[in-house]
Amino acid sequence: MLFKLIKKDKQCAARLGVVTTSRGEIPTPIFMPVATHGAMKPLTPAQIEETGARIILSNTYHLHLQPGEGLVKKAGGLHKFMAWDKPILTDSGGFQVFSLPNKRITADGVFFKHEVTGEEIYLDPAGATRIQQDLGADIIMAFDECIPYPCDKAYAEQSTHKTIRWLKQCQNAMTDNGQALFGIVQGSVYEELRIMCAREMRKLDLPGYAIGGVSVGEGLELLKKVVGWTAPHLPDNKPRYLMGVGLPEDILESVERGIDMFDCVIPTRYARSATLFTRRGKIRLTNKNYKRDFFPVDPSCDCYTCRHFTRAYLHHLFVANEVLSAVLSALHNIHFYLTMMAEIREAIANNRFMEYKGAFLAEYLGNTGKKRPA
Repeated sequence: MLFKLIKKDKQCAARLGVVTTSRGEIPTPIFMPVATHGAMKPLTPAQIEETGARIILSNTYHLHLQPGEGLVKKAGGLHKFMAWDKPILTDSGGFQVFSLPNKRITADGVFFKHEVTGEEIYLDPAGATRIQQDLGADIIMAFDECIPYPCDKAYAEQSTHKTIRWLKQCQNAMTDNGQALFGIVQGSVYEELRIMCAREMRKLDLPGYAIGGVSVGEGLELLKKVVGWTAPHLPDNKPRYLMGVGLPEDILESVERGIDMFDCVIPTRYARSATLFTRRGKIRLTNKNYKRDFFPVDPSCDCYTCRHFTRAYLHHLFVANEVLSAVLSALHNIHFYLTMMAEIREAIANNRFMEYKGAFLAEYLGNTGKKRPA
């Protein structure tokens, strides 16, 4: 994997770049749709590609539990197994493991219960790395401890040092198979810990760096602070990935601070509950006001859904509990995100990101800073 920094916006830290892998180029800033189990609810790989997706994310924890990395490897790797020939990034599963109840964290790894069988499972940095190598993703993530919020500083410091130590163990477990290992900067909401962690990880000269622990309930203002503290201490010539983020406003604030890559389940999860993104904010299509609304979801959108269907039709599908409601809504939401990212890249190329951000948010949130009705 290679990363080329093409330019920086003259007014802020926003960056334009490209990640090159053996399976294709990824322009940055980029949003990565999430296919947790090797499938993106409720879309086929062909539909995902139609939205303009250049890379997707799958999850090590879930694929380890079902169907197991051994079966995926035997099938020819995750790309072949799920019929997706573009790049894939796999999360190490750290966030999922540390979100589980009754887990037992040790200095070397984590014990947890299988969600279905109740069997005790142990996962450590070397094991998480081996699983991801068997899955065969292009970019793999180090196994870290995802610090909860809120968290006292003493625990956060101990945990951050553990994450650094675990990253070195992930590095040692890597074999030369062309995969790129990203480290994950932790440190909770403590500036000195974030900076320390970033500097220590930078010494390892990794292919890329992520910022973790910023989608655990801390809110946008703290997210902006954490990214602002951390990003300047990561190398310019490596991609920067903000994990689990997020809403359009989160992405715009983070691009301004120098972030290149994003992922989140929000577009597809919201789609399944009838919440769709438009230039004028989010709309809930189960609302009775849309029963006789014959406009597209977003009149400015050229996605498949908006070209062919109305809000009234989608309202009908949701009320009738038709599977197609989730399909059409997910197509729209993913397209909305990827269109926004393309516009962000164009704005950075023309040194007008701050202007774009201001105009987008003024329309999306309204001049009062609150979501206005569509």
